[in-house]
Amino acid sequence: MQFSVKNAELSSKLASVARSVAKSGSNPALGGILVEVDEGRLSFSATDGNRSLRVPVHVEESAGGNGRVLLPGRLFSDISRLLGTEKVDFEYRTAERDVELRSGSSNFHIRALSGDDFPPLPEPGEQPISLGREALLETIELVARAASNDDMRPVLTSVQVLASGNELTMVATDSYRLAVKKTVLSTPVPADLDKNIPAQALAELSRLLSVSDSDAVRLTVTDRDVVFVVDGAVLSTTTVEGQFPNYQQLFPETYEHDVRLPRNELLESVRRVSQMAQKNRPLKISLSPGELTISADTPELGDAEEKLPANFEGDDLSIGFNHEFFRAGIEAIKGDEVLLRLISPLRPGLLQPVDDDDFRYLVMPIRLNE
Repeated sequence: MQFSVKNAELSSKLASVARSVAKSGSNPALGGILVEVDEGRLSFSATDGNRSLRVPVHVEESAGGNGRVLLPGRLFSDISRLLGTEKVDFEYRTAERDVELRSGSSNFHIRALSGDDFPPLPEPGEQPISLGREALLETIELVARAASNDDMRPVLTSVQVLASGNELTMVATDSYRLAVKKTVLSTPVPADLDKNIPAQALAELSRLLSVSDSDAVRLTVTDRDVVFVVDGAVLSTTTVEGQFPNYQQLFPETYEHDVRLPRNELLESVRRVSQMAQKNRPLKISLSPGELTISADTPELGDAEEKLPANFEGDDLSIGFNHEFFRAGIEAIKGDEVLLRLISPLRPGLLQPVDDDDFRYLVMPIRLNE
């Protein structure tokens, strides 16, 4: 097996695949990147046992012949990143059981791993669901940030993906905030979908989409896995077992106050004032007739306050939020205005676009000590 490839192509594809290499474990093969040539087509593959990625690689020159070799993933990726010339020559030397990389004056020999324990990767199934690239990319960006990073509750590290008819819904929550985005599909799905997909896998999908030239993504479902196909790249992930929280029950039926605010001014004010919301101190939102006040204080550091005009009427109301979660919700809103919906200081607040409930961001309050 012998071929040449531009190093920009080699390093970018290896960097993408290396994120799916297992960081540790009892199976050394999961720490490798599988290099395969089949009928002149080159691909790189990696898996950690739950998530896998196979990407096509453009070959500049090939000496022909099929073959496969498993190489230490991190090492292979790191070497490619440091090679500085335009072309890399790759040769698998079967007698020596290593790969020779030649690039300019550099010459590397990388020992091959045993590929016997490298598992077969899930393949796309039948009845694919076609999803628009731009809509899917935006939906992942808006929702996945609300998923949990705590493995103690695995289901909350996932994004619930629901599809029925012409509607796709994604939901994520870490129990402190909840994000929901509905997207209209150009073509109806062949069968209803309800799967919990790891947020990290969707983040990898987002990276693939961001450099893709394709207008659509194909998704297929097996008993345990979901498989995405993007521009020839195949990303698969094991779904997360468990009952996802019923997000519809978490939204209040009615709100006492709806306040329209200029998005950019609100976001900049929150960013500035949040500098004084350190050591788990809350960001305080206070409403009085015609005015919204954003404030924060950390006793040993100081305090800050900014005011914005607001279409608020009624008795004064103050509520506290985690400043990072509140800011993330504002950042996710598209458009010139944000609708802030409140009930009381102890009930969740809702952020959403004005006159549009396709995206909703619910954030739990923090009790204020006053």
